[in-house]
Amino acid sequence: MGGFRSDRFDSDAAVAHCLSMAKPVLGRGLSALLGGISTPSRPATAPLQPTPLPGTDVPSTSHQVGVLKLAIESFFPCPFQPRKSFPSEAQAELVESIRVHGVIQPLLVRKQGARYEIIAGERRWRAAQAVGLTELPAVIREADDRVVLELALIENLQREDLNPIEEALGYAELIQRFDLKQEEAAAKVGKNRASVANALRLLKLPPALQEHLRQGSLSVGHAKALLSLPSAQSQIALAEQVIAKGLNVRQTESLVAGQINPPSLSTPTSSTPVGAPKDPHVAAVENRLRERLGTKVQLRYARGKGAIEIRYFSDDELHRLLDILGIQMD
Repeated sequence: MGGFRSDRFDSDAAVAHCLSMAKPVLGRGLSALLGGISTPSRPATAPLQPTPLPGTDVPSTSHQVGVLKLAIESFFPCPFQPRKSFPSEAQAELVESIRVHGVIQPLLVRKQGARYEIIAGERRWRAAQAVGLTELPAVIREADDRVVLELALIENLQREDLNPIEEALGYAELIQRFDLKQEEAAAKVGKNRASVANALRLLKLPPALQEHLRQGSLSVGHAKALLSLPSAQSQIALAEQVIAKGLNVRQTESLVAGQINPPSLSTPTSSTPVGAPKDPHVAAVENRLRERLGTKVQLRYARGKGAIEIRYFSDDELHRLLDILGIQMD
């Protein structure tokens, strides 16, 4: 099974969005409501400061001091670097490119004693070592630990070089190390709070499923559906089934919905025949609400009427949900 790109959700007002779409299509059923929901496009992130070319002046607003040639042994990796895996195939392509064209884009570094800590460009440094280069172009920047972590995250996110777990761990370290709120961390890297919150939810997965995300055998869409299951054991069991059968996200959502709300023989409803699977439109809306709110959500729907049940498990979780819904408590 091939790799997947991360799904990203850019709206915090999830329930307001879903319900606002309902008004124009009342009377046409849930399939019309679902068809009206569109996933917003990913916002562009603010670019890094442009790298000055040799011999050019540096803008006065930048801490960069121009491009220098530095000995390759003077560099060392940054412990804040969110990128931990370097797939051999992609790295081999970079090695070959550097062998032919050299290192075109300078590394971004900060001086630490007699050596230089790599803020951005560790892949290039590793590939240059494999080629046998003795010098590399670099831009030296004055930066504290927080700025280093922010720049490393931004550089990787702009290139989409991070796998979903690396991205989530980068956000978590930024929040924990510098005691930031999710909104503050999101603003630092040009994201919104919902994107960061959805990424952090992935760290609740058991290690085995996090590894599948790293390798690309599960997508973020799969993972978000699996997170709705109540236990690590049930998540792992269903994930193995998804991988073995090559199921897509929609099929996974249907399986998850069937496990969370199995057909009941004792309490049949007029809208759902005994033994019938949950309406796929209901299951899809439920999963979209779960993804946006980051908690368990149940949608009861019958002939245009029903209820939405949003679960929370602590006072902090309740405050987080109220914040997402735009409700301020005095």
